[in-house]
Amino acid sequence: MRKVLYFFGAMLALASCADNFQVKGLSSVHYLEGKTLYLKAFVGDKLEEMDSCKVVHGKFSFSGNVDSVVMATLYVGDECVMPLVLETGKLTVDIGEAEQNVTGSELNDSLFCFIKKKTVIDKQMNELYRKESRMIMDGIDHETIVTQLNEEARVLMEETDALVTKFITSNYDNVLGPGVFMIVTSGMQYPVLTPQIEQIMLNATTRFKSHPYVEEYISVAEENMEKLNTVEE
Repeated sequence: MRKVLYFFGAMLALASCADNFQVKGLSSVHYLEGKTLYLKAFVGDKLEEMDSCKVVHGKFSFSGNVDSVVMATLYVGDECVMPLVLETGKLTVDIGEAEQNVTGSELNDSLFCFIKKKTVIDKQMNELYRKESRMIMDGIDHETIVTQLNEEARVLMEETDALVTKFITSNYDNVLGPGVFMIVTSGMQYPVLTPQIEQIMLNATTRFKSHPYVEEYISVAEENMEKLNTVEE
């Protein structure tokens, strides 16, 4: 009888741990020392706090339960530090001055591979401002500078759009697709249907379209486009 009870007790213990997540982190960013980090995740269309902790001697950790794989974000106050995919198991977070990374799952590997590629393009875009100053110092005429830098900026913007579009469309049916769509569109002044978003939605799966955030964004964006078209007429 005791063996039977022990067996069921063990099974219950395993079941209670099945949805546990553990996040261990290291930070080399000075301003984070002593600050409270908040781990928040989108559950449906609401951002909920999953756990919080202080950064002590560059170390921090989170733990808790998740019913499913979700897109999460680390915050200091209202400031976003970095995104990550929160799922059962053990994850390791590294926050550095130059870059951030999360290891411990294939989804996080995929997310941060994408982020690193985008960061390279972003750095090239930022370099154009310094390049403009150097060209001015070299005595190149204004029209030539504008023409050349506008073309280089256009190419980089197309690379960014292609990278983002490919990543989202390749991840329609997991949390990465809607999660990155959310990150990209959250920076817009208001929801609109850009050519890039129309391309993303062209072959979108039912699962992607029915994600609460995507569904709400597209609905409001379509209403806004109708209003804009009415004003233009």
